[in-house]
Amino acid sequence: MPPEKPHWAHLYTEVVTSGLCTGCAGCIIACPHDVLHYDDTGGVYRPWKVDEDGGPTDCTHGVRGCTMCTRACPRFRNWEPEIDNFVFGRARTAEEVAGITDDIILARATDPEVLASGQDGGLVSAILIWALEHDVIDAALVSATDGDASSWKAVPAVARTRAEILETAGSRYTYSANPLAYRAAVEAGAERIALVGMSCQASVPAVMSARKTGKVARRLMLSIGLLCSKTFDDTIFEELFEARYGLRRRDIAKINIKGVFQIWTNNGAYHEVPLSEGRAFTREGCKACPDFAAEHADISTGGIGAFNDWTLTVVRTDQGRSVISRMVSDGVIETRPGDDDADAIELMRKLARTSRRRWPSTAVREPGLLPSPA
Repeated sequence: MPPEKPHWAHLYTEVVTSGLCTGCAGCIIACPHDVLHYDDTGGVYRPWKVDEDGGPTDCTHGVRGCTMCTRACPRFRNWEPEIDNFVFGRARTAEEVAGITDDIILARATDPEVLASGQDGGLVSAILIWALEHDVIDAALVSATDGDASSWKAVPAVARTRAEILETAGSRYTYSANPLAYRAAVEAGAERIALVGMSCQASVPAVMSARKTGKVARRLMLSIGLLCSKTFDDTIFEELFEARYGLRRRDIAKINIKGVFQIWTNNGAYHEVPLSEGRAFTREGCKACPDFAAEHADISTGGIGAFNDWTLTVVRTDQGRSVISRMVSDGVIETRPGDDDADAIELMRKLARTSRRRWPSTAVREPGLLPSPA
């Protein structure tokens, strides 16, 4: 029998409608026939297929041999060991619950403007600005607000300048499928693109490269992952923050999560909301996601430590190590050993373990928790 060529019909049943789909949109940007689109209404955040060319559950292009959507999906079949072996030359061990690492450090921007604009240490903004100014990338796929900074509605965006990077800095905690900005970046002439995204999105460039998706994979040349246990449905603003605490969306200046929702308002006031109260607003696509630590990014970053002005930074690949090393040499970031905040590293591993327990037993074994060697 000829080898199976899995396509949309397989992706639809095995990922999109099974609970494994995170809504990362990798399949959409990889589709060469433009038959896949994205639904982000009413908390859906999923790809869907047009009625033409096979209907919503099948694909005539797939029947004829197109497999691009399944190759781009970082939740399709044996995705984790496939990416591990391609990127690192081996699969993770049971002890590497947060993925394979090269180094763990604390880092922050040295530019006061970048430091002030960023979430925790301004590292992601510093990386993107440095990469643009040193001809490493042409553009970055990030999240922005939908034209109204006070709306907090996160949408995919392309950043091509320092000003655009600073304008889109910070975390919003509602979901934005940043890969969807890929086509806009390419239409504007970008050939070397950085992707900033949650853990699920950070695996997209690696799985595309491992499964050979051509130009799309080659253009996504730097992946910056955000440590992420979940994102929240947009209704959290009205139904929790405003209804229970009187915190109107347009009055919120900044949000952070460190055991609680930390909320600063435009008048300078600070508020805390118990994180447990946000559980009911967890986005559906996050409920089976096993990857807290953005394990396939070149650089994984998060503000989970004791220091609000330093970023916990996991360097994973040669590309990631080269970028960080050159930035240190150029003086645009400063670093400290990760062990300066050992509790943050342990918390990362604890949260990674918790996320891996979500992976359903009905799916492939990895990336669930592996048994420790005897």
